[in-house]
Amino acid sequence: MASTGSQPRAAHRTAPNSRHPFETGWTVFAAVLMIFGGIMAIFQGISAIAKDEVFVATRNYVFQFNLTGWGWIHLILGIVIVLAGFALFTGAAWARAVGIVLAGLGALANFMWLPYYPLWSIVLIAIDVFIIWALCAGPGIRENA
Repeated sequence: MASTGSQPRAAHRTAPNSRHPFETGWTVFAAVLMIFGGIMAIFQGISAIAKDEVFVATRNYVFQFNLTGWGWIHLILGIVIVLAGFALFTGAAWARAVGIVLAGLGALANFMWLPYYPLWSIVLIAIDVFIIWALCAGPGIRENA
């Protein structure tokens, strides 16, 4: 028998726990970007700690810091970002909140890294901003009207 459309409207709604593929896809993509960005921060930190001559500071910046100190900051922050990226795969709300905070800290650290590696810093700041957007955008509970 063919359906005549007399079924209640509530039967057509999706389950509250089901997620739209677009939302979960951006979360997974943000997790992958966090893992990638964290690994790159780890490499930045190791290279800054191992040999200060790898990076040359650009002149005429208002701020300049000890390169070895920033290497340790990038190393530690990179490890924590990688762990948070893996935690995002669990779908836990706390992992999303931690991911947003860590992406913000990563953007701030890369802003301070501008005198040493300007182009790469701008790329990582853009990735961190995208991660923040992706983690804030979804997934949420939707109701079909």
